[in-house]
Amino acid sequence: MKTGIHPNYEKTTINCACGATYEVGSTKKNVRVDICAKCHPFFTGVQKIIDTGGRVERFRQKYGYIEGEKKEEASKEAR
Repeated sequence: MKTGIHPNYEKTTINCACGATYEVGSTKKNVRVDICAKCHPFFTGVQKIIDTGGRVERFRQKYGYIEGEKKEEASKEAR
C-alpha cells in the first residue's frame, strides 16, 4: 500500500433528520442524512407521505381526487 494517498479513517457522527445519532467509522466527518433505520418506512412499518406539495398533490388538486376516488363520486355517495 502506498503511503500518503489514502484518506484517514476516523470515528464519525451520523445525524438523521428524525433526531437519531449514530457513531460509525468513515473517511468523512459529521454526516447528515434525511432517513435512517429508525424512521424509514421499510423498517418501521409506518408509511409517511414525504411528497407533500409535489406532483401527486398537484395531480389530486387538478383532477379532484380524494384518496383514490373523484370528488364528484364522493359527493354523490354522501347524498
